[in-house]
Amino acid sequence: MNNTQLLALLLLVVFYGAYYKKTLLQKKKGIKTNQLGIGNKNQRTIRVEKGLRIASMIIVPIEVISILYNQSQEQLFFKNLGLILIGLGVVFFCMAMWHMRDSWRAGIPATDQTELVTTGIYKWSRNPALLGFDLTYIGVLIAFYNPVLLVVTIWVMVMMHLQIIEEEKFLKLVFKEAYEVYCQRTGRYLWLV
Repeated sequence: MNNTQLLALLLLVVFYGAYYKKTLLQKKKGIKTNQLGIGNKNQRTIRVEKGLRIASMIIVPIEVISILYNQSQEQLFFKNLGLILIGLGVVFFCMAMWHMRDSWRAGIPATDQTELVTTGIYKWSRNPALLGFDLTYIGVLIAFYNPVLLVVTIWVMVMMHLQIIEEEKFLKLVFKEAYEVYCQRTGRYLWLV
């Protein structure tokens, strides 16, 4: 195993470890973090969330296998670019979880009361956690490319985008004008996008 593979695996451990740690901390407070595909939601939302749940579970072992068994001698530029994107993904994701505090959920909460967070990293992105996932996925793809990883990365990113659209409908209903104003000044992914 070379240093690039080792660093990529370490970054993935931090990324997914942060998610599971947050889930466990919220569970101790009686908060069910992962609400993907469960609860009383419309059928489209349930389908999108279940698709995202499946895609996000499948991509993890594919990422690990891609890192461990990638023997290509790609240009160092692509390996380094991929590692930088993975690192940025970890930073965006961890900052998003930290700023969201106990309003953090994966999926649309059927009954939980949450608050609209518009400060910190949420000032620059309405979806910094999902942006963190996307950056991580793209980084792994660039550094350890293979056709299977490409297909699964596209699938999971499409599912995340569809999830964002479902969440936006929900947030407009719950937070009304406050969310509309937030959407006007903050991009879906970054400032303008």
